[in-house]
Amino acid sequence: MAKKVVASLQKGAGKAYSKVIKMVKSEKTGAYKFVEEIIPNDTVSDYFKSK
Repeated sequence: MAKKVVASLQKGAGKAYSKVIKMVKSEKTGAYKFVEEIIPNDTVSDYFKSK
């Protein structure tokens, strides 16, 4: 499924967006999980700076 999302972002207006994957530690269990989002290119650095 990820291939389909990335392929659709490469055409037309999709070039203004990026798929980002962030590793987040769960406070309840201490395990790590991956959070995937599609966000505008100009907010990528802010996304990784936030918790």
